[in-house]
Amino acid sequence: MKTEKIILGIDPGTSIMGFGIIKVVGKKMEFVQMNELLLKKYDNHYLKLKIIFERTIELIDTYNPDEIALEAPFYGKNVQSMLKLGRAQGVAMAAGLSRQIPVTEYAPKKIKMAITGKGTSSKEQVALMLKSLLNLKELPKNLDATDGLAAAVCHYYNSGTKVGGKNYTGWAAFVKQNESRIKKS
Repeated sequence: MKTEKIILGIDPGTSIMGFGIIKVVGKKMEFVQMNELLLKKYDNHYLKLKIIFERTIELIDTYNPDEIALEAPFYGKNVQSMLKLGRAQGVAMAAGLSRQIPVTEYAPKKIKMAITGKGTSSKEQVALMLKSLLNLKELPKNLDATDGLAAAVCHYYNSGTKVGGKNYTGWAAFVKQNESRIKKS
């Protein structure tokens, strides 16, 4: 009997959230869907977060993923951008955790390494490798969708290992692994 699971990969962002979905049957990976949520047209940051949460819940309810892989924010010089990106990642993570779906974060270099074998690969190189790996007919205009798909494929390649990143199976696991971040009253 073949095992089957669905992996939802998300590249969180407050301008564009990319996502990709793969199905794993036995040891074979199959492309299901990839797209992006365009958020540039919204001025209100909190509205963007609400839309990210709702779209992630919609993806979960539609595709019933068994696991979610998120691209972790990379450390940049702009603190405001990092804060916004972290919030986007947080609401996507919260959506998965609210449905009891295990969430794993991967650093951008880890994802690039899993897909191309080189942690410094460009978005274009990652997209072209995914096109080849998953027999995609064409690539999207914005490569945020392929970044989300890359997170899912990276998770597939790292299944069964704890090397990939931080893994949360629910709110209790998140709190336990992040006690230093919890404000005590």
